[in-house]
Amino acid sequence: MSKKIKKVVLAYSGGLDTSVILKWLIETYQCEVVTFSADIGQEEELDYIDEKAKNTGAVKVYIDDLRETFVKDYVFPAFRANAIYEGQYLLGTSLARPLIAKRQIEIAGIEGADAVSHGATGKGNDQVRFEMTYIALSPHIKIIAPWREWDLNSRTALLSFAEKHGIPISKKQPKPYSSDRNLLHISYEGEELEDPWIAPSENMFTLTVSPQEAPDTSEMIELTFEKGNPVAINGLSMTPAQLLASLNRLGGKHGIGRLDLVENRFVGMKSRGVYETPGGTILRIAHMTMESITMDRELMHLRDSLIPKYAQLVYNGFWFSPEMRSLQTFIDSTQDNVTGIVRLELYKGNCIVRGRKSDFSLYRHDFATFEDDSVYHQKDAEGFIKLNALRLRIQSMMKS
Repeated sequence: MSKKIKKVVLAYSGGLDTSVILKWLIETYQCEVVTFSADIGQEEELDYIDEKAKNTGAVKVYIDDLRETFVKDYVFPAFRANAIYEGQYLLGTSLARPLIAKRQIEIAGIEGADAVSHGATGKGNDQVRFEMTYIALSPHIKIIAPWREWDLNSRTALLSFAEKHGIPISKKQPKPYSSDRNLLHISYEGEELEDPWIAPSENMFTLTVSPQEAPDTSEMIELTFEKGNPVAINGLSMTPAQLLASLNRLGGKHGIGRLDLVENRFVGMKSRGVYETPGGTILRIAHMTMESITMDRELMHLRDSLIPKYAQLVYNGFWFSPEMRSLQTFIDSTQDNVTGIVRLELYKGNCIVRGRKSDFSLYRHDFATFEDDSVYHQKDAEGFIKLNALRLRIQSMMKS
């Protein structure tokens, strides 16, 4: 211990790791600890957290319902950008971390704390996401990352520490996988999934049925957008969190949104993860469909060229960076006319577009038709082709 710490705000789940961290912080730094737990749709009971945290030594406990904030201010902005990491991952964990870290910093200000702490390990991406946010929002805050400091580097060591200090531990068999869940997704890592040749067990999945077990009858839905954001399903208006939860149920019922991915972590190693993102998968397809008839071609192509950079910034923890703010401002400006309705058919793992309409549609039947028209002179295409092929003609002439 090299720094004197007076009070720490700990991101606390109530599980083994963060329960041990809470007591370890008190012992190691002789400090007060305030715990913070966020409800972002992980579907876990949080009632026990207040008592458990205080019994383990916390001087104060915050439990905040951030589901609406998470979807409105983090998920929806990313989906307005059609953000996707390495062509597949819809950034479920990545989008939650800056929200949790931001609220930690706010609580640190309220409580007069001089430090924050998290339970992320020293090998993964989450440590970067938490700490990038801490530094961006409070550059002088002290950061304590126990997994980079202590010698409790196994579950056995953690259990021994908990038993020694009288920390109650669930008698339930621990989950065989490391998982993270919120309103956007659930992820699974570890155990046999560390072998990329082994397929995940069917009984692992939580949000989705297998496509083989999905209903034999498809389901039609209509998703309404206003300025790039979904606002209603089948004409029923909903809040952001309600809408995403409803899409999760619909997608899960039809086996939509499973992903088995080997991705590149920011810290440099490859990692295999399995994800369920049923509502997000439907939402991305619907949003891209809505854009297809409402967004100008060159504007769309420019925005699309920025998607890999946007996703990389989110994945690597730069949500509160100046380049991210500028990107989001531009992307949001492209969404002014992304308003209308998309009709989708959900069937055995598939989300199939069945229609789209908008008062802002740029699609003109009288221009696009193969029938006789008076707005497009096909002879004009000859000069268009010749001008665009001129450089190719010159290159070819030089070779001959």
